[in-house]
Amino acid sequence: MGITLQVDAVRESIDIAGIGVSVASFVVGFLLALLVGRFVVVPGVRRVLDARGFDRAVVSLATSVTNAAVWVGALAIGLTVAGYGAFLSAFAVFGSAIALAVGFAAQDLLGNFVAGIFILKDKPFEVGDWIEWDGNSGRVEDIDLRVSRIRTFDNERVTVPNGDLANTAVTNPVAYETLRQRFVFGIGYDDDIDHATDVILEEARAHEEILDDPGVSVRLVELGDSAVGLQSRWWIEDPDRSDFVRVRSEYVQAVKERFDEDGIDMPYVHRELTGSVEVLETVAEA
Repeated sequence: MGITLQVDAVRESIDIAGIGVSVASFVVGFLLALLVGRFVVVPGVRRVLDARGFDRAVVSLATSVTNAAVWVGALAIGLTVAGYGAFLSAFAVFGSAIALAVGFAAQDLLGNFVAGIFILKDKPFEVGDWIEWDGNSGRVEDIDLRVSRIRTFDNERVTVPNGDLANTAVTNPVAYETLRQRFVFGIGYDDDIDHATDVILEEARAHEEILDDPGVSVRLVELGDSAVGLQSRWWIEDPDRSDFVRVRSEYVQAVKERFDEDGIDMPYVHRELTGSVEVLETVAEA
């Protein structure tokens, strides 16, 4: 009886010692991996992304993901060192199944996140730019990782998934320092084309915000049903939506007023109906 009790006591002490060693091994492995990750891996990732010029939002997201990976990795290393590798393998299989299910369920959401990262990295447009896409236009107010918020010129906010902007053609009229505009002036067939061209050029050169270099050009582009089309092409500097509309309006108005003064016609479409009307009378008999 006494021998049995001594054996049980020895077994219990061995079990307690083994548990203590496992716990100590787990704590040491976990803390070492966590410290290496927090003070070596995470700062290294941040420095690499900063050196390559990634946007702050991308750097912040990558730092957060790396931090999460460091915690998971430290936990895995701690369990492995403590001798619970089988438990870790089972947990990895279970976690992979969950991740696969979540990935299928949220593939559109994840696609928008990835598109947001590429938009922030490639910078096809930035906050404050005026963009046009899929028949819409507006000024970019905010670029998030999932959506971009755009204010239309009717003062409406449009929230666009980043996947839509990444997978369609986006026009950025303010991406460069200058922007070319064009307008077709219609004159009558009896009017002097050279004189009308001179008027268009003179009014463009007289406008302070139309650039002399590159210069203004006028080309005959169409012979319409009722008018000869002269297309004027001019450049403005530091393009903005309000400047684009204002300069265009002022220039077209100035040319119209000069045409009126010089007797140059700006005809509109005429339609002439020809034929005869036949009247039929029917006499009804009682």
